[in-house]
Order: sequence, then structure tokens, then C-alpha cells
Amino acid sequence: MENGRGAVKTTTEWRFGVTDDLLSSSRVSIRGVLTKVMGNLPGEGGAAAKPIPLGHSDPSVFPCFRTTTDAEDAIVSAVRSAKFNCYGPTVGLLPARRAIAEYLSHDLPCDLSPDDVYLTSGCTQAIELVLSVLARPGANILLPRPGFPFYEARTAFSGLEARHFDLLPHKGWEIDLDAVEALADENTVAIVLINPGNPCGNVFSKQHLAKVAETAKKLGILVIADEVYGQLAFGETPFIPMGAFGSIVPIIMVGSISKRWVVPGWRLGWIVMNDPNGILKQTKIIEGIKGILNITSDPATFIQGAVFDIIKNTKDEFFKKTIELLRETADICFERLKEIACVTCPHKPEGSMFVMVELNFSLLKGIEDDVDFCCKLAREESVVILPGSAVGLKNWLRITFAVDPSSLEDGLGRLKSFCKRHSNVE
Repeated sequence: MENGRGAVKTTTEWRFGVTDDLLSSSRVSIRGVLTKVMGNLPGEGGAAAKPIPLGHSDPSVFPCFRTTTDAEDAIVSAVRSAKFNCYGPTVGLLPARRAIAEYLSHDLPCDLSPDDVYLTSGCTQAIELVLSVLARPGANILLPRPGFPFYEARTAFSGLEARHFDLLPHKGWEIDLDAVEALADENTVAIVLINPGNPCGNVFSKQHLAKVAETAKKLGILVIADEVYGQLAFGETPFIPMGAFGSIVPIIMVGSISKRWVVPGWRLGWIVMNDPNGILKQTKIIEGIKGILNITSDPATFIQGAVFDIIKNTKDEFFKKTIELLRETADICFERLKEIACVTCPHKPEGSMFVMVELNFSLLKGIEDDVDFCCKLAREESVVILPGSAVGLKNWLRITFAVDPSSLEDGLGRLKSFCKRHSNVE
């Protein structure tokens, strides 16, 4: 076929595009699922109730969870000093790494060095980098179920095989260690431990962590300890960092200032090597981390410049207030859930900001599954809750209690009304 100038018109076969794997991964992320649920909220105006977010992990939107002025002042001071307008070293500024090493060493038997610390753009980048370094053809990694789905997404992108072990709800969400041993083989490289737990709100005991360390040693694998909710424990079980067992098995700790300081948007995280026996160095993991940091983006230098003062100047009263508020809202959540017949909460939350509850479909009508439940709840009651299938446990719900108490009471009251309306019990 010729165009007006006599030239032959051809059809170009374009060679670029987005794979279905990428699209499906984004849809099953927490943000992707919450976007779907929130798409069912009524429009603004009219008689629609104010939306209540019980599916998020960012309590900073509520004034009662605002960060300390000490942290804010540290940021302002760092920016105004004009010392941190430059690029930083790929591993992070030395004063910032030293401050984090000292901060984390308070709860460990051996002091960390600044050289053990690598700064990242939040904990999610820390996870991404660690999984990328561990990836090799045929390798697999052990992930908790339920868990944080970012691990599944990054495992897939890195070419690792994900193998899931169960957390046991009626044992306080402890790890099924027998299943861990059965899953592992000669190609297993690591086990992921999230403590305090997202999404379960559990806190592992010292005795259980010791068993995890011994199991990992027996299998010859390292432990990735996700402690982004570290110190946010308010039940009977105190938070013990996995690094306390670094003499038994090599530990890579990932964390950030996001949750304890309630500043997830500041995006400052870390990778920390806790390995007194030097095993990670022998296996070139540390060399790999340094290498990949050379080809990734860094956290903003003014945030790094502020970290020393953020840690040094934040008063204990701020942390105590946050813990007391989380204890209060966790109690409210647990007690109100007891009043709702169609849900069961197997374990009272002791840490982080979440609780998992199981749906009883024998008491419900007109509800297909957990996603359908959450979409209809949003549409009818303007309450947003995360379906459990997003975190690996279908027909459960993950409820956030890091909400101001009055909003939490209101949201759970609406949840109760919704369940009554859809009950098949007269």
C-alpha cells in the first residue's frame, strides 16, 4: 500500500511492553489491593460517612501519632546547615551509620560497627537489595505465611523461588519449624523473620528466636530479620532483636526509622550485618551488598545528616506515649472484635500495628470471599480493611489499630453493623 508520496507504508512490530507478571505483581501488592478496595468507597458529598482507614500502615495521618518535634527540628537543622546538599557515599554518611550502629547495639550482646551498617531508601529498598544479592540460579528462600507481600514480589523479580512456611495462629503465630526443615534443601539460602509481626501483631519470645537460630544453623542458611517494627511491643512478650543470636547464625537485619518515629515518608532504612563469626564476609555477601549499592539510589543526604540528632534528642516520653497509645488501641480492637459473631481473632496483638482475624462464612450471606467482603464493607460503611489474601491468608482480614481511638471505635462499630446486615442468622 502506498501513501500520498508514493512511499510504501509498513506496519511496525513494536518490541517493547510490560509483562503480565509485572502487572499481576503490582495488583497483589498491599497498595494494589487497597486501591481496589478504596475504589468502592462512596463519592464525596451526600450522606456518605467519612472513610475510616483500617487497612493502612501509616498512622502519621492522625494527629495523635505525630512524630516528635525533636525529629522535626533535626531535619530543619540539617537542611539549614547547607552541609547536606551533596551526594553522599553509597554506603551512607559515616555519622549516620555510627548513630544507627550505636542505637541498635543497646539491645545486642556485641557492639556493632559503622562498617556493619548500610543506609537505604527505607526498609523496602533494604529488602530489595538483600534479595538481589542472594539470588542465583536455582536458589530458594523461606518466607512466612501470612507475611509482607513485598518479599514475594522482590523474590520473583530476583529469580529466587519462594517457599512458604506457616505461622501458627493458635500458638501466638509462632513459626512452624518442622515445616521449615521440611521445606529447606541444598538450594535454600535464607529464612525471613518479621518481628514484631506484620501482619499478625505477634512478638516472638526469646526462646522461640533461639530455636529459629538453631534451625537456621542446622540448615546452613542465614536469617533475614525484618525489624522495621522493632521496639513497638506492648504486650507481655518483650521485643528481642534477632541479632542477639548472631553468634549462632549469621543475621542480616533490615529496618528503618519509619515506624518507631512515625515518619514512613522520610524513607531512611538500613541493612545491618550481625555476624561476629565473619561468615557473611567469607561468602562475599558483604562485598555483594557494597557492589549493588554502587548502582542504586541513596537516601536523601539531609535525612542522613539529621539521623544523629533524631536518635540522640528524641525523649523516652515520646516512645512511651506511642506504646501506650498502641496498647490502648490494640485493647479496643481486640475487645470490639469479640462482639462480632462472623470474625474470630485467635491471638491478641502484642506488637506492631496489626491484627489478623478469620472470617466465618457459615454465618454470612451474599459474601464470596475476603476481597468481596472488604469491597462491600467499603461501599456500604466507608471502612477500608485489607483482605487477608493480600498477605497470603485467604478469607482472613488484616486490621490496623494504629488509628486514633475514636475513629477506631467508629470503624469497628460500622464493621459490626455490616456483619449483622449480612448475617444469615435470624
